[in-house]
Amino acid sequence: MADFVFNVAKGRVAELYHRVRVGDPATSSLLMVVLAASGVESDAVLRDKTTLDAVLSGTTDEATNAGYARKVLAAVDLNDVLPDLGSDAMPLDIPDAMFESVQAAGGSWVKVLICYRPATGSPDSAVVPMTSHDFSLNPDGSNVVVQIDSVGFYQAV
Repeated sequence: MADFVFNVAKGRVAELYHRVRVGDPATSSLLMVVLAASGVESDAVLRDKTTLDAVLSGTTDEATNAGYARKVLAAVDLNDVLPDLGSDAMPLDIPDAMFESVQAAGGSWVKVLICYRPATGSPDSAVVPMTSHDFSLNPDGSNVVVQIDSVGFYQAV
């Protein structure tokens, strides 16, 4: 397992991030979704899924632990989309996320997905999975901080 960009989002991550940042549409957002370790499909299978609904319709399940809920990242949470001219790259970052008192019941975590939601209330069938990040954790009732890569969750080079 490794971090990857979903095939449906290749070439689009910066665009979708930018749309949220500038409020186009106004209620668009990024979602941070945690996957349970039990039954998770292989990266080769997951990367071909085109919606969050498709990701969660196979044997892969979202975490159900008490203390976990999807994190919503709105325009105010994101940085402007600016290329790094020194490294000839387009780095995108998201803030660290805190999940408080995540209980063991519900099982272990294995991945964190960053997804694009076109509007508040959009069904999972309209949510585009963009990136997947390995995140192995056995919740034990303590707080959990999710920090995805020190250079950002995505970087186009």
